[in-house]
Amino acid sequence: MFRGEVRPAGAPPRPTDLTTLAVLSGAHQDDPAGDDSAETPGEDGTQLLPDTMTVDRRQFTHGRLVLEEVTHHHAPSPATRRTGGSSARRRAWIRQRIAHLPWKVFLAREVIAVFGALAAIVALLALCTWLFAHPHPWWKSLYLPLLDTFTMGDPATDEGAVRRWLQLIAGLVGLAVLPLVVAAAVGATEAFRSASANNPPGDDLTDHIVIVGLGKIGTRVLAQLCTTDHRVVAVDRDPTARGAALAHEMGVPLLLEDAAAPGVLDQARIRHSRSLLVLTHDDGENLDIVMAAREANPGVRVVMRLYDDDFAATVQRTLRASYPAALTRSRSVSALAAPSFAAAMMGRHVLGVMPVERGSLLFTCVDVAGHPELEGRSVHAAFRENEWRVLAVGAAAVPPTSAATDTLAGLRVRGRTGFDWRPAQGRVLRAGDRVVLATTRRGLDILIAGVQPHPADRRS
Repeated sequence: MFRGEVRPAGAPPRPTDLTTLAVLSGAHQDDPAGDDSAETPGEDGTQLLPDTMTVDRRQFTHGRLVLEEVTHHHAPSPATRRTGGSSARRRAWIRQRIAHLPWKVFLAREVIAVFGALAAIVALLALCTWLFAHPHPWWKSLYLPLLDTFTMGDPATDEGAVRRWLQLIAGLVGLAVLPLVVAAAVGATEAFRSASANNPPGDDLTDHIVIVGLGKIGTRVLAQLCTTDHRVVAVDRDPTARGAALAHEMGVPLLLEDAAAPGVLDQARIRHSRSLLVLTHDDGENLDIVMAAREANPGVRVVMRLYDDDFAATVQRTLRASYPAALTRSRSVSALAAPSFAAAMMGRHVLGVMPVERGSLLFTCVDVAGHPELEGRSVHAAFRENEWRVLAVGAAAVPPTSAATDTLAGLRVRGRTGFDWRPAQGRVLRAGDRVVLATTRRGLDILIAGVQPHPADRRS
């Protein structure tokens, strides 16, 4: 297993490091002036697949993206620990949720006003019935106006004129007040349902991550964060959002509110958070939320989802200039996913894609035979700056004699020889070798399609 690890400037190398994939721009160090394109090499911009001299010269001033070999086993994820608790812990959680249910919504001002007016009118009618109609016990003087108000009583045709007039008045009062009663009851019930679905964070929560937007992207980010030790607060205004159920399942504090509304970010304790991820599909709303969060907590680290990549770059530069002490990232999901989709549709043997600031690196496996840029060259000589680097060398798959032995032949070759992930720089690549390469999009075009760059592009 391998992963890309971002190392800050001056960080010493580790025994598990394979190679440096990129030297990051000054933007990685929160320098607003250093936000160049990842495809454009330069002293201040991101440089993909740099040579050794460039890495040595910039290792103390710029961050690096290093390909690291993962050799240890991870501890059980917090998500497993959360969902695998005892029944006693589950019962305690249920009791706590019941104790924190928002019963006060049924005592809202509108509900009290409507039911109070209804009670006052019924009491007045009961008093009039008891005083002016035929003598009745006090309970019957209250019971009859209630039946008349709710149109459940029999017509008082055989009773006195006062009783008949009181019945008509009670019926008219019912027609006017009952719709208000129903609306107040339904509104209170809906408010109770929405508020009970909320799981606000505690007043002592600090150093957490706030996620706004629990759609497809937000749900995947939330699931990934739940496998770490980070504390998370989720916000989404849609109770049926894709990630709302996941947040409840994982015990993540959840606010079903509009993050752009006043006070919602304060409920998420944005002033005490370490990071904010704004991942809704509305670019304008994302920008509004980030600006509101910056006003409340100027030092919060921000990752923002924007559709247009050029607009995302402009927003990133502007926010870094406005808040130089805070880390800001704005990314276009479509731009990050485009290389993977393009590589898959063109039939290239791409093993994976790794985003690097505003660019990306692709990992591919090719046979050396038929590639003059690789065949007959050493691992060191086959390296081409900003285009590709040899990561591993193995034996090429033996051509199968039939379709049934295709998979077995490949497994035998890989099982017998595998790949050497630390090949000697002087090792010469032969026609029977297969190599794993880290490439840029331009480098992959050269290797697969034989597209040679223009000399002017090569010099840039």
